[in-house]
Amino acid sequence: MQATSALLAHTTDLNLVIRHVLAGLGHGIHAGRERGAGVEFSEYRAYAPGDEWRRVDWKLLARADRYYVREAERDSHVAVWLWLDASASMAEPSRSVPGLTKLAYARSVLACVAAIAQRQGDAFGLLIGSGERMRFTPAARGARQLQRVLAQLMRSTPEGQFPATASVRASLHFARSPSLVYAVSDFLDNPSPMCEALLRLRHMRHDVRALCLQTEAERTADFSLQTPYRDPEQGSAVHGLTREGRAAYLTQHTAHFAQLAAQFKQHDIAMLNAVIEQPAASVLRSWLRQAGPKARA
Repeated sequence: MQATSALLAHTTDLNLVIRHVLAGLGHGIHAGRERGAGVEFSEYRAYAPGDEWRRVDWKLLARADRYYVREAERDSHVAVWLWLDASASMAEPSRSVPGLTKLAYARSVLACVAAIAQRQGDAFGLLIGSGERMRFTPAARGARQLQRVLAQLMRSTPEGQFPATASVRASLHFARSPSLVYAVSDFLDNPSPMCEALLRLRHMRHDVRALCLQTEAERTADFSLQTPYRDPEQGSAVHGLTREGRAAYLTQHTAHFAQLAAQFKQHDIAMLNAVIEQPAASVLRSWLRQAGPKARA
């Protein structure tokens, strides 16, 4: 949690930006709350020609001898959804940074996105997929919501396979309203229930971003040839890496992630590849600023 707290300090000048037109909304930086004639009081401002007389505060006029208009705020329609893959493969550790795993890195990055959403006044919620079930934290605003989301992130543990398609689809009830979706996974499987859901959300005109995490050893096949390996999500079989197997692994690895990138690009899903040995602050900045606003749906 200490590393996450230090990372939060790097979010003060970052914003969550809409890349696509969402269900009649514009694109670009959005305010979680929009000023205007709403139901929740925000502040007073000096009267300007064209303001409605019914919004003038007459009691304040009597005290200050000046016209002031009551500003109110109304909720925007865009919610931010954080999606964490907490399946067993996310327990993969860094070979060079003690104590660091893909899941720990993912939790820290999503905690920062939650903090930015809270600062902007956005409603934000959380989806965690692990142990063949989806855990759902409804979207809400404010500091208490941030604490709820951070607590759920920190309590998440890598477990089992990612939930099946039926369970994932049942958790997408939030898709009735336009959303920004920030998904973090190692995306080792494709097609997969998570990839299918992200494509479905984009097809429904949600703005979807994906962060693909690997360890440096996974990216370069820098594994010991003498160390046996057991796939944490695919049974109890033990595998060993040979020199020939390393070359085959690299070929398949390159092809897999190239196919994933092409698929996401085809559907206008912004994806960033990163290794967890990279500084999380720079990865977060690159992810949030990736591609910039786009005008087409």
